[in-house]
Amino acid sequence: MELEKRLLKGDKRAAARLITLVENKDPKAFEALKKTYYKSGNAYVIGITGPPGAGKSTLTDKLVKAFRKRDKKIGVIAIDPTSPFTGGSILGDRVRMSDLNLDRDVFIRSMGTRGHLGGLSEATQAAVKILDIYGCDYIFIETVGVGQSEVDIVKTCDTTVMVMVPGLGDDIQAIKAGIMEIGDVFAVNKADRDGAKRTAREIEMMLDFNKSDWRPPVELVIAVDNDGIEGLLEQIQKHKRYLEETGQKELRRIKNSKNEIVDLVQQKLMNILLDKSNKEEMIDELAKEVAARKIDPYSACEIVFNRLK
Repeated sequence: MELEKRLLKGDKRAAARLITLVENKDPKAFEALKKTYYKSGNAYVIGITGPPGAGKSTLTDKLVKAFRKRDKKIGVIAIDPTSPFTGGSILGDRVRMSDLNLDRDVFIRSMGTRGHLGGLSEATQAAVKILDIYGCDYIFIETVGVGQSEVDIVKTCDTTVMVMVPGLGDDIQAIKAGIMEIGDVFAVNKADRDGAKRTAREIEMMLDFNKSDWRPPVELVIAVDNDGIEGLLEQIQKHKRYLEETGQKELRRIKNSKNEIVDLVQQKLMNILLDKSNKEEMIDELAKEVAARKIDPYSACEIVFNRLK
C-alpha cells in the first residue's frame, strides 16, 4: 500500500517513514504530501521555546501527559542542535520523554537542525503536516535552546509557550526585544529557585508595553514536580479559544502559509542557482576573488544572478 494511503489510515510507521524521506529531501515524500494535504489543518500546533537549560523537554513531557489525560492524540517534534563539525546530533530530548514512547497515541520524533538557523529543522513544517494528516489533535514543537533573534517557531505554531528560568544572569537581557516578543504564554520554570517571582515580575513589566488585545499570561511552574502544569495547560487553551473567537487563528495560519511559500521559493531558487553554477564551483571561485579584494561581494552577487537569466 502506498505511504499516503497508510498515513490517511493512521499508520504510525508510515508517518515515521515519510518524515525520514522529508529529512532526506526525497521527492516521494513531497508527492505524498501533495496528495494528502487537503486532510491537514485539524491539529493545533504548540511551540515550546526558550533559552538552553530552561527545562523545555521536561515541560513538554508533562504537558503531553496532561493532554493525554484528556484522551488527545499527540505528536511531538523535538529539535536538537547539529554539530557544525561532525554533522551529528545527540537527539537527547527523546530520551528525556522515553516513557511516552510506550503510549500508542503519542508520536515523538527528534530532528537535528542540520545547520538550519532559527531554532528549527528545515523539515519541521513538513513533519507537522505529516503528523496532522496522521491524526494528531495537538502537535508540540520543542525548539533548540534559542537566542534573541531565532524566532522561526512563531512562523509554524498557533500558540508559542516561552519558557524562562530564574538566575539567567542578566535579567534585563532576558526581557529585551527578540524572542520575548513572540511568546503567547510565558512559563517561569524551576519556580522553586530564588528569584523566580522576580523573573515573573520583570516579564509582567515588559508585557505592560504589549499593544495586543491578548496579554500573555505568566505562569510559575516546577515541571519536574508536575507543579503548575494544569494551570499552564489552561492558559494554552484560553489562548486557543481567543484565537478562534477573534478570527486570529485563521489570520495567523494565512501568514504562516505565506512565510512557508516564500521559504520554499527561496530554497528552490538556491537549488537552481547551485545547479547552474556547477554545484558551487563558481561561488567558490568568486569567494576567493572577494577574499582577495579583486572584486566586491555585491558584484559577485550580480554575477551569480546573471547566471539565472
